[in-house]
Amino acid sequence: MAKELMIDPSAVRERRELTLAPVPVNAYVPDLERERSLYGTDALRRIGRDMVLVREFELMLNAIKREGSYLGIDYVHQGPAHLSIGQEAAAVGQAFSLGVTDKVFGSHRSHGEVIAKGLSAIAESTPDSLNPELEAWSDGAVWRVVRERLADNDFEQQAINFLMYGMTAETFGRSTGFNRGLGGSMHAFFPPLGIFPNNAIVGGSAPLATGAALYNRLRRTEGIVVASIGDASVGTGPVWESFNFAGMAQLTGLMDDEHRGGLPVVFFVVNNFYGMGGQTIGETMAFDQLSRIGAGVNRHNMHTQTVDGNDPFAVIDAMTTAREHIERGEGPVLIDCQTYRLSGHSPSDASSYRTKDEVDLWTAADPVDSYFQRLVEGGVFDATLQTELKAWAEKTVRATLEVAVDLTISPRLDLRTDPGVMAGITFNNATTDRESAPAGETTVPLAELPHLLNVGKKSRTGTAGGKALSGARAVTFRDALFEAIASAVAADDRIALWGEENRDWGGSFGVYRGLTELLPRHRLFNAPISEAAIVGAGVGFALSGGRSLIELMYADFIGRAGDEIFNQMAKWQPMSGGLVRIPMVMRVSVGAKYGAQHSQDWSSMVAGVPGLKVVFPATARDAKGLMASALAGDDPVVFFESQRLYDLPETVHADGVPREDYFVPIGRPAVVRTGSGLTILTVGAALYRALDAAKTLEERHGMSVEVIDARSLVPFEYDILLESVAKTGRLVCVSDASLRGSWLNTVAAKTSEEAFDHLDAPVVVLGARNWVAPPAELEWEFFVTSDDILDAVHTRIVPLPGHVVQPGPGADGTLHESALGI
Repeated sequence: MAKELMIDPSAVRERRELTLAPVPVNAYVPDLERERSLYGTDALRRIGRDMVLVREFELMLNAIKREGSYLGIDYVHQGPAHLSIGQEAAAVGQAFSLGVTDKVFGSHRSHGEVIAKGLSAIAESTPDSLNPELEAWSDGAVWRVVRERLADNDFEQQAINFLMYGMTAETFGRSTGFNRGLGGSMHAFFPPLGIFPNNAIVGGSAPLATGAALYNRLRRTEGIVVASIGDASVGTGPVWESFNFAGMAQLTGLMDDEHRGGLPVVFFVVNNFYGMGGQTIGETMAFDQLSRIGAGVNRHNMHTQTVDGNDPFAVIDAMTTAREHIERGEGPVLIDCQTYRLSGHSPSDASSYRTKDEVDLWTAADPVDSYFQRLVEGGVFDATLQTELKAWAEKTVRATLEVAVDLTISPRLDLRTDPGVMAGITFNNATTDRESAPAGETTVPLAELPHLLNVGKKSRTGTAGGKALSGARAVTFRDALFEAIASAVAADDRIALWGEENRDWGGSFGVYRGLTELLPRHRLFNAPISEAAIVGAGVGFALSGGRSLIELMYADFIGRAGDEIFNQMAKWQPMSGGLVRIPMVMRVSVGAKYGAQHSQDWSSMVAGVPGLKVVFPATARDAKGLMASALAGDDPVVFFESQRLYDLPETVHADGVPREDYFVPIGRPAVVRTGSGLTILTVGAALYRALDAAKTLEERHGMSVEVIDARSLVPFEYDILLESVAKTGRLVCVSDASLRGSWLNTVAAKTSEEAFDHLDAPVVVLGARNWVAPPAELEWEFFVTSDDILDAVHTRIVPLPGHVVQPGPGADGTLHESALGI
């Protein structure tokens, strides 16, 4: 399908210049009478109260970490405590204008944002709207403790007790914490109050918040999203990628009227002028004013401004203005909120990188004391109010701490003696009900889609009359994937697809060819070449209730999105204690013929990270069934596809590729050839070289070979493999992943342990050489061939009469090569 945008050389080559709008810095003018009139005295009191409670929670953590005691309660906390003392006005000002449905994503220093957002949501809730949410969370584990130990006749106070207890228990690793004690201080979150993950990775919240905002825009859901990130985070690539992704021109230009608009996200930079000890302005960054970086991102300059983060009213004003921009469809917005952490990076930080004079100057500008002093002098508050609120905060924090550190009331999960606990938390293994899913919005009915009709005319197997069919006449691996995806997106409107060259190109390798005619742009669009934002947005989209299907063009590009795959996609489900779901599928192609940066099989690397299901089909039939299962499941799945296979018809499974929908279970290997003298286990495209080797072994050497296609790396059920090894007594494992670090080494070790009495020879693992992948002309010197399999059987398992081994080291590696580092 042709592009919708004309690139006119006369316009491109025209002489002109760009001008950038001025960036406001501390433009807010304090006016107490106006503020009192605008917000009301009760709200002004609540702002002060919330800042005091945020401060007291962190004073408690600081005392526990430094002295092991707070107000007579002793406790030794072994975990981290990254404090934000001095930044309370920024957190409370940010949260003041946010509703329950607005979402906040934080950082490792976000105790303040968590508490402030929770207090703001509680203030606008009623018992009927909020209590059912609190009761339901974590099967009522938090609620029961609060009702039994921290109950209060006042609804707001009891809800505050819930908030503070859930946060405290989570910080100390208790199963009654917000995330069953598996998130801890740096990762706590509680979606019922709009509190989404706090991220220990610097800048990690930016792409997640972008994905959550994408969900709001595409699903037409109310609310805005805030990414609370630090000033040092703007030195990271994913943050810049998120700025661009959130302001992509197609959002305001090519989307239909119903879905048009920049993403409703505020990148709220809590600018305290330091990373850990490095100063951003003047040392580690190029800018002299952080807000400068927003100028030029889009035609609105991200509405960037710098505000005084020590004045909650200045922050509220900036957030109110940000919402107005967003509601006009002019997101994203960047706020440079200047403040200062009076505490160190952590309690062990001696602050040797800054002077006492500097700290003293900022201490004199303490936002909590300054706030009360100003309002007392203005006649709004009595002089005793700050002291009264301090006593209330101490009472609230002490009460929740006392309950949270009592193991009889707030126990920890027993992870060692019951492995089923982590199994249920890591993967939910749930399947969405297509019957109850919202029907997918399509441009034409699925049954009338031309490409699907053409695929439907093809043979379902790769042979006819005993002869092999070409890919043009038979359903190929590519076609099978297309059928599964088209069926899923037509059945479930929550699925959205994006990635590199996904729309008009038809996907990098043509899998989506025809989907452009089926799906409107808001369900299928091209992403920028921003792998971190592509994946991170997929995580945020899924966390918010969507179902993301994203694509990275090559497995080699996993490195560009390493954090988003390994620390975000993989971890939020288990770090939530299994209380949230991430229905997300990331398609990745494994290349060939393109050399060192485009021909790497990184499936083993991904399989080594807990929290990801890893699928690697080798046949058209399995490609369709496994993709259907991945898209229907509620767990994050990395779906590997070999470029060698896209044009290959189904030639392995006799029943071919069924026309109707079907599901192949993830984790269950398949016996594709039966035998009794040798077992070969394969991953991905290596299956076909194993089948060739098996045929040769049988025809030339009379060896009966059983070939098993792993199909999935995580999970992997061993019973079929162990039954085969018990029968054959021999095992060779083959993949295109580099031999060193191959997932198959884990399989070999486990099989050797479990089937030791049945093995007649050592288990042999074959893989790509431990080199960089060479160009196409040399690639079969690098990847495993059928001859390599024969050589390994001959040299490692049983001599093959008449077999001549190829010169040079084999695909099983040698000790000498290891000593050389290859």
